Amino acid sequence: MLLENLILYEKCHLVEINHPEDPFFYFFDYDDRSYSINMEFQHFHRFYELCIFLDQSADHIIEGDIYDLQFGDIVALKPSLLHKTQYPHGTPKKRLIINFNLPMELEGIAKDLTALFSIFERNVPIYRFEGSYKEDLFKTLNDIFILSKKKTPINNLLIHTKFMEFLTKLYLYQDQNIYVVHSSADNLTNKIYSITSYIHEHYGESLSLDFLSSRFYISSYYLSHQFKKITGFTLNSYIQMTRIRNAQQLLLSTDTRITDISESCGFASFSQFNRTFRKYCGLSPSRYRTDKDAKAMVSFRITE
Repeated sequence: MLLENLILYEKCHLVEINHPEDPFFYFFDYDDRSYSINMEFQHFHRFYELCIFLDQSADHIIEGDIYDLQFGDIVALKPSLLHKTQYPHGTPKKRLIINFNLPMELEGIAKDLTALFSIFERNVPIYRFEGSYKEDLFKTLNDIFILSKKKTPINNLLIHTKFMEFLTKLYLYQDQNIYVVHSSADNLTNKIYSITSYIHEHYGESLSLDFLSSRFYISSYYLSHQFKKITGFTLNSYIQMTRIRNAQQLLLSTDTRITDISESCGFASFSQFNRTFRKYCGLSPSRYRTDKDAKAMVSFRITE
């Protein structure tokens, strides 16, 4: 199927090369998603991700900020970035998700790779192109789709080569990016997501319903009610889950002492951190850090 006369698409088509824990890994997922998954809290990966939206409209939430998406938009997410796509009511929305890891310390081109991967470091890592730039990028994705249907002794290498071409074009065309931050959400929804953004920026500090309602000029009762209605979580649960998500990142990516992680993530005591971590993750922070299977787990046991 050719969508919008631009990109080849086949529902449930998957391309897998190696595994997420490998230094060289690709996973292409052509599928659709619906409103029914919107209550999932923001998640993170230990690999890079490109979310290429292939439908009319949706929102993407990155570290509590909400951004609108339209057909052909490319969201470039670096590892450990909290995010989720939020889909509207109606028919499921098509998208292409590309997860990948690449070795960055290749002698002779390490600096080039660092420059290339700067496309994932923008304050708003969303790309929207028009005309020949958009056509050229999606032609490269179509080449990958066609290659994935073939079986040759060097198919993985061919897909890798084409994907590096795609990233290179994204880097070279980034000055042609026309994406402008704009949300189609109403004023109240934007206000609530301004509060979630603040929580993500200040999760290590003391946060409360009274403090946030005062800072954002909204009554405590109204904030409590509307926050739950719009995000699907109570304000306190959202704060705690944001803290736990960031603690998970630190446990997986650093050797920082667990007690120091507890303090830096805003918990009043280690016992509170340990209790909250067990509530949402089903195991202790120390086991999460050392358990091989636990390291692959970034989902929460939502108890709301």
